Amino acid sequence: MTVGHGDDINAVGGSVRHIPVLLGEVLEALAPVEGDIIIDGTFGAGGYTKAILAAGASVVAIDRDPDAIAAGRDLEARSGGRLKLVQVPFSTLDEHIESADGIVLDIGVSSMQLDQAERGFSFRNDGPLDMRMAQAGLSAADVVNSFKPGDLARIFGFLGEERHAGRIARMIEARREKRPFERTLELADAIETHIGRAPKDKIHPATRVFQALRILVNDELGELAKALFAAERALKPGGRLVVVTFHSLEDRIVKRFIADRSDAMTGSRHMPEAQARTATFRKAGGGVTAGDAEVAANPRARSARLRAAIRTEAPARSGDFSIFGLPKLPGIDRPGER
Repeated sequence: MTVGHGDDINAVGGSVRHIPVLLGEVLEALAPVEGDIIIDGTFGAGGYTKAILAAGASVVAIDRDPDAIAAGRDLEARSGGRLKLVQVPFSTLDEHIESADGIVLDIGVSSMQLDQAERGFSFRNDGPLDMRMAQAGLSAADVVNSFKPGDLARIFGFLGEERHAGRIARMIEARREKRPFERTLELADAIETHIGRAPKDKIHPATRVFQALRILVNDELGELAKALFAAERALKPGGRLVVVTFHSLEDRIVKRFIADRSDAMTGSRHMPEAQARTATFRKAGGGVTAGDAEVAANPRARSARLRAAIRTEAPARSGDFSIFGLPKLPGIDRPGER
């Protein structure tokens, strides 16, 4: 299960409880039955996987976080061979099963990650400025302490939609010359002191910066885009793709992908108009949001949006990142970006 992003103070600043978001709607869109093979590309705490197994289907569950995989081993052992856990990025899901009946992706950071101070995702409790889901590679501290202020401002502005991005980046540059940032509360407190916080503010001033750092460190937007291309390759005709997002940046990627792949004639605006092609997906309804009852029980569900599509018999297309309109950001190298 994942939780929301920058519009929720608890997304990076508070503890959370494991509640699978839009579970009923996910199961309705996936329609798992006995004999189906479903890929849960974001295993997390296993909320969706458990429900899919209960419906009689088998699951290949993917997570790049070794802690999530370790926590799921008992469920795997009790599944009677119907659950296989794989520790890899979900962008490689097509390398682990060639013909799936359904794929579900629940995008964001998991409750387990937020609750572990030593992972550095949250500033509710002090921890190392880390944020790496795979526990390897570039950390948030590396970004904060080594990236140019202009690059930091671009990251905070685009990935965090932070209106004070430039001011915060310049503050970080001045502060890190004296002492590098190493802890989550160091950064959160420095941002709050510099920007200030009005009594009416619903979220902590550091929330959007932490969101931006996490998305960058884990290349969450790029991983999502790659996973959508992988899902196109892995799903069998009639297979169902179900994606739950919590942020407008993620939802925009999913919406553009489904629109592009459902267009049989001219495709995206980036392709020549005369280049006809066959649709690889059929859109299955519009964006689905949580009802009032679920939002009341789980406030983080208010930002969740589900989109679904059904695979056609057409062969998969090449993965062109230009359809998503993602800007070029420091530390990330992807084909087709501006």
